[in-house]
Amino acid sequence: MTNELEEVERIAGALLRDLSPGQRRSLMRRMARELAASQRQRIAAQRQPDGSAFAPRKAKQPPVSGRGAACFLYPSGGGGAPRRVIMKSFTWATGRMMTGFDIEAGGIRSFEFDKVVKWLPVPAQYRNANAGRLRRRGGVKRRAMFRRLASARYLRSGVEDQGFWVGFSGKVSQIASTHHFGLRDKPSVRAAAVRYPVRELLGDTAADRERMLDMLYLHLADDLD
Repeated sequence: MTNELEEVERIAGALLRDLSPGQRRSLMRRMARELAASQRQRIAAQRQPDGSAFAPRKAKQPPVSGRGAACFLYPSGGGGAPRRVIMKSFTWATGRMMTGFDIEAGGIRSFEFDKVVKWLPVPAQYRNANAGRLRRRGGVKRRAMFRRLASARYLRSGVEDQGFWVGFSGKVSQIASTHHFGLRDKPSVRAAAVRYPVRELLGDTAADRERMLDMLYLHLADDLD
């Protein structure tokens, strides 16, 4: 079937070159738009060109208290039982480090997020407007990946002298390449670089190629009428 489709595409290419420049550009412009729409639909379905699913996002991290105050159990320096830490007005420092005023220690202290044994409710006397709100670090929304990236604003199409193209425009093209090829990048300015899973955002399928051929043959048939 693959060899047959390639032979048909070879013949179609010859037919396309026989069209007038104006007809060829008009048809290729419609083909480009059709292919771009197909790419958006596939990305929305979270599928690669071969039909396999995109690699899932990382698992959700446990919720933590807002920046107003935090209370948690943390390993003690002497190796004994974890001690309770009540931290007021904490902020995220570099990487996964929390820095704030440790009430029981009476000074500024830093704690590694990954070493927290257990998150506890903030005692009532230390709560403020933000302390009762839970959020997930990083604020990742569990929506379909690449929703904005695949919008018509960024996933564009165009026509050149010898063919048409579908791709990403502007600065987002670098973001798209990172995910498409599984490259290394920083999730945020302060975070360490990580390697992203390969998620092929662009790529034609057999159905896409057949649709392009159908558009060509329908165009030729209309010219014969």
